[in-house]
Parts: sequence; structure tokens; C-alpha cells
Amino acid sequence: MNLGKVIITADVTIRETLKKIDQSAEKVLIVVDEQKRLVGTITDGDIRRAILKGKNINSKINDIYNPHPFFLREQEYSKEQARSIMLAKRIELIPVVDNIDHLVNYVTWDQILSDQEPQAPHFEKIDLPVVIMAGGKGTRLEPFTRLFPKALVPISETTVLEAIINQFRKFGIEKYFITLNFKGEMIESYLKSVEKSYSVDYVWEKDFLGTAGSLKLLEKLIKGNFIVSNCDILIRADFEDAVKFHEKEQAALTIISSIRHYKIPYGVIKFKKGGKVINIVEKPEYTFPVNAGVYIVNSNVLKYIPEAQPFDMNQFISILLKNDERVFTYPVNENDYLDLGEWEEYKRATEKLNLLK
Repeated sequence: MNLGKVIITADVTIRETLKKIDQSAEKVLIVVDEQKRLVGTITDGDIRRAILKGKNINSKINDIYNPHPFFLREQEYSKEQARSIMLAKRIELIPVVDNIDHLVNYVTWDQILSDQEPQAPHFEKIDLPVVIMAGGKGTRLEPFTRLFPKALVPISETTVLEAIINQFRKFGIEKYFITLNFKGEMIESYLKSVEKSYSVDYVWEKDFLGTAGSLKLLEKLIKGNFIVSNCDILIRADFEDAVKFHEKEQAALTIISSIRHYKIPYGVIKFKKGGKVINIVEKPEYTFPVNAGVYIVNSNVLKYIPEAQPFDMNQFISILLKNDERVFTYPVNENDYLDLGEWEEYKRATEKLNLLK
């Protein structure tokens, strides 16, 4: 057991913690002191709530981690007890300590289920439809998309479209709308040929309507909140929590965002007018949320989308903001966002999925 990959101290920054969560492939880190005694745990949810409250990404985690985590004593540990706590409290990692609170081990959900049928912690059913925007040409994935639509690009023994649906199926979602245009007949024919336990309605664009324009075609088909997903990304988010957040904030639209880390591989020069250098920052690193291409939308705001003309999601968001509609963001970790829309990112996403098997 590699303790080093899941332990962290309270004096590190949110930025460093996010990076470690991404590297560890766990959604929980264990906070310890200098003597490796357990002092708490921190999850991606703790960080998300702190960021949404305005916490700076360079702030330390000393006031946002959970100082009262569930834990097990080494001498009393049993797999049955761990499983019972995880199911009851819906947690994915439990620290194991000795009789003076030194961290000696930890147990994860995957370890608990290693001798059972694979399954995931229980999620409440989300009774919302999902709209998957599959009408684009997928030019970033040429030459594949000269022959096939990007929704049918293979990914980890399935197609991109089915992988997206499978993520939502974990939350019990049974109703899907697929917007179609480019090579849409192939998508419809393929989905009709596979066995499935969910319903699909196909919504056809007569012309290319951009990344939001085809939502207008759903104005009379959907009432209330619904989820929208591009068909070239895969998000491993807690959609149950995201929907609750959207509903609590009475949002018109919630943007699922990914917290991305970018490191400039050069020294960045800062200078005054006239060229006088004042500083050189060597290989600076920046962290900021980016639009992940998944949204929770209230059907009331579809009135802002024009009829039968190209209209992109950034235009939709801009017009909502101009009309003082409530637009929020729900951030997820960088590792929970897989971009399948261009070849280099597609290859990296495939490698990530293989590691997670």
C-alpha cells in the first residue's frame, strides 16, 4: 500500500491538493501532521465548496479539510465493518490508524469489493432527461470522421456516445434525446441495433445549428431541468450532487467546469512600457476552471435561443447573463474530464480509461 500517494499536510495549497488528487486517482486525500498522525481528510467536494465560496486557489487547506473523518483502528479492522461504513456514509476511502492515531493504512471502495461483483456506491436516481448534442462534423477527429460521426468513435470497447450514456446510467437516468445532423443516420441506425434498457428520441436539425441552436427544437418536448452534454467529452462527476446544487441555487443554467493546470515551459518576461524588464517568472503554472461541455439547463430559458439559425453555447450563456438569469458553475477535477474531441486528447483519454479499469 503506497501511503505517500494519498497523504497530504494541512499547510499545502488548494492548487497542490487538486494536483495530488488527480495524480492519486482517488477522490479523497488523508491529512496528517509531521508525525504522520491522522488529522483529517479532504475530498474534491471540500475543495469545490471552498472555491465556490471564493477561496483563492493558492490558499492553504488548513481550514477546509474535514477534521472529524471516519476512521478504523488497526487492531479492530474488519472488511465487513469498512464496507458497512462506506455504504452507510457514502464515502470512498477510510484511513486505518494505530492506537495512537498514526496512519498505518487505508481502505478504498475498490478494495472492499475486490472479491465481489464490481459495483459503485449507491446514487439516488436522477429523474431528468439528458440531451446529447451529436450533430457536429467532428473536424478535429479527421480523417476518422470523414467516414464515421464522432459519436461512434471507439473508446474502451464501446463508442463515445455509449460511454457518455453509461456515465449517466449510473445515476438511473433513463430518458435521452440525441440531436442529429452530420451522418446522423449512422448514429440512429447503430443505437437502434444495440440492446439497451433506456429510451432514446432522435431530434433532427435541418441545418447546422451550432452547439446550442438545436436545443430550441426541444422547447416543447422538455419541461423543467435537464442535462446537456457534448458528444466528444466524458465527465466522471457526481451528477446527483451537481443537480442538487443547480436546484438549490435555482439556476437557469449550471456549467460543469474542469479545474485545469497549465505549466508554461519557458521563463515568462514581465516588462514595463518601453521594454524595461522588471521580472522573469520561470515556468509559471496557472490553474483555472474551463468549460467542460456539460450543462444543467432549465427549459424556461430556451426562449432565448433563436429559431432555425446557428447559435453557440457561448452566445446562449452571454444572453442569459445580459438578462440577469442565474448562471452558475460546478467545478470538477481535471482527472474527471476527458476530452475525446481531438486526437492527442483522445489518446490521453484512452490511456486514462485503461488505467481506471
